[in-house]
Amino acid sequence: MEKDMQEVLKKAEVLIEALPYIQKFNRKIIVVKYGGSAMSNEELQRNVIKDVTLLKLVGFKPIIVHGGGKEISRWVGKVGKEAQFVNGLRVTDEETMEIAEMVLNKVNKNLVRMVEELGVKAIGISGKDGGLLTVEKKYSDGKDIGFVGDVKKVDPKALYDLLENDYLPIVAPIGLDEHFATYNINADDAACAIAKAVGADKLVFLTDIEGLYKDINDKSSFISRLTADDADALINQGLIGGGMLPKLGNCTSAIKNGVNRVHILDGRIPHCLLLEIFTNQGIGTAIVKDEEEMQ
Repeated sequence: MEKDMQEVLKKAEVLIEALPYIQKFNRKIIVVKYGGSAMSNEELQRNVIKDVTLLKLVGFKPIIVHGGGKEISRWVGKVGKEAQFVNGLRVTDEETMEIAEMVLNKVNKNLVRMVEELGVKAIGISGKDGGLLTVEKKYSDGKDIGFVGDVKKVDPKALYDLLENDYLPIVAPIGLDEHFATYNINADDAACAIAKAVGADKLVFLTDIEGLYKDINDKSSFISRLTADDADALINQGLIGGGMLPKLGNCTSAIKNGVNRVHILDGRIPHCLLLEIFTNQGIGTAIVKDEEEMQ
């Protein structure tokens, strides 16, 4: 009986610890970029969706921006094509673009279904809808990589309308250029652009790493909190490499354009979102505006 009571009291402590965070972020917009391994595992997918749904039910206004890279590669392989990458960016010819759009729409509606199963209304859109994401052709070091777009303009009206009407928007990273041609967009770039445009309080990247390390080979060099200036210094010193470099660039860009806090979390950890947002300790890396916010 005493053991049961201790368990109950522990749960109560967790809820009390979460209270100031729930109060602070009530009615605030949080953009969650969802991708990586957490998308290819059904159980992890459900955990992420449960987390985002809970955020909505306690008063946040979440927006999910999702990727679909691994799934796109799988379908490209199914039609007998080989996925090509230049500097980490998928070369997207017309046929690959068609496959990418079909796969992303499939992923999008699957996430909608999972949210709806939990009793929350969700609407899936792509950057094409309502002129949400306007792009221009992206080049990689001067190389033509096909229908890959850089976000040039965000019209967030559709997102505001959905949030206002109590829907959870789920966005696929596809946009149109000024001639209405369809382009694939890196999901990190799309999430960052959307977070800036809607003045999100938080932008969260769910990734395949625990967070940021000064030295990726030294686990003791983990950084749990840093300012945008600190992050820029790490980039300029050449301490950040690989796929983390553009991600960190997006993080600092978001902070400098009005987003209060950016989180890099390991999406493979069950309920990482709740642990980072609602506990004093947190589990990932948070990038903040200045020293004051570090507190």
